[in-house]
Amino acid sequence: MTAAYFKDTDDLKLGRPDAEPLASETIKGIVDLIAELVDSGHAYESGDDVYFRVSSFEDYGKLSNRRIEDMDQGEEAGSAPLKESPLDFALWKAHKKGEDTSWDSPWGLGRPGWHIECSAMAEAELGPSFAIHGGGSDLVFPHHENEIAQSEAAGRPFARLWMHNGMVETDAEKMSKSEGNIFQLSEALDRYGREAVVAYLVSGHYRQPLAFGAEQMEQAVAQVERLRNFFREHPVGEPGGPPLGTRVETPDSGSGLAGSQVPIGGPPGSRVEAFREALADDFNTPRAMAEVFELVGEANREAVPGASETVREMLELVGLDSLAEAEQAGDAEAEKLLVEREEARAAKDFGRADEIRDRLAELGWEVRDGAEGAKLVPKA
Repeated sequence: MTAAYFKDTDDLKLGRPDAEPLASETIKGIVDLIAELVDSGHAYESGDDVYFRVSSFEDYGKLSNRRIEDMDQGEEAGSAPLKESPLDFALWKAHKKGEDTSWDSPWGLGRPGWHIECSAMAEAELGPSFAIHGGGSDLVFPHHENEIAQSEAAGRPFARLWMHNGMVETDAEKMSKSEGNIFQLSEALDRYGREAVVAYLVSGHYRQPLAFGAEQMEQAVAQVERLRNFFREHPVGEPGGPPLGTRVETPDSGSGLAGSQVPIGGPPGSRVEAFREALADDFNTPRAMAEVFELVGEANREAVPGASETVREMLELVGLDSLAEAEQAGDAEAEKLLVEREEARAAKDFGRADEIRDRLAELGWEVRDGAEGAKLVPKA
């Protein structure tokens, strides 16, 4: 699953984090943190397990703002008799017969609890206090609440800002393995292309649920095609625009975002400032993208010097600057296959059309279907 995750996220071409730690490689730090909590009275050993004593941490619940009666740790059956309180949660679980993974510890052979892994890995990579902790909205309780409790109880300030993303939903239901309504990222990338998937992901505010379906993805494909058409009509560096070296640094307006280079003066400057302000306002990508399309519309109606360079630079901040790249014509074999694919589609021989699409992908080409027909685009 780790390998599949890396492949799918690599295919998004948005870069990788500076560090991607593994709990299995952080066991010493995990055990040391648990030992600190036991020594300070915030945790206790019970039946070779170790549990966090929630009553010892006065601020428990400050992130989720839940009432005690609404809190359920959801831990495995059989652990209740080992706990002082139902709210207590596992820091270390004793090895059970049939389990294939375990490590030595002061409490015997076992494995870490889910929550303590993240506290230890975050501290190892970022230090005892760091700026931002992200995660899905479904993790606010108990996972993130427990991370705060165990880290702060051990004297670590932990995260200063929490940014929780909404869930991708199908027909107003959260997409999840348990619901059986999973649409794999790899499938979306194959079907719609990288740029359309990224455009879809930034189409909604990250804190809100994001509806997923054919309609939403077709809208994303249409947005991507509109941007491609803009760059076809207004190539970056086209004659009549300002020299590519004509740049000024935009002020960061106190947003904390580094200044970006934009063409001097005119509408592009005001649009990029509004774009940056939207991103500085809790990463409001829908508002930011609205500024992109406003500038595209203005440049399509009348000459706006520097518009294409500015749009490219705006799109770079949301991972879509590849749309500004000049497209190459397909080679003779690929063009022939494209014609055969269109003939197969016209004959409703979709199996054959899919086979040809796969062959084109092997040759390094992606088929883009648009209002003007299918075209070949080099795979990113």
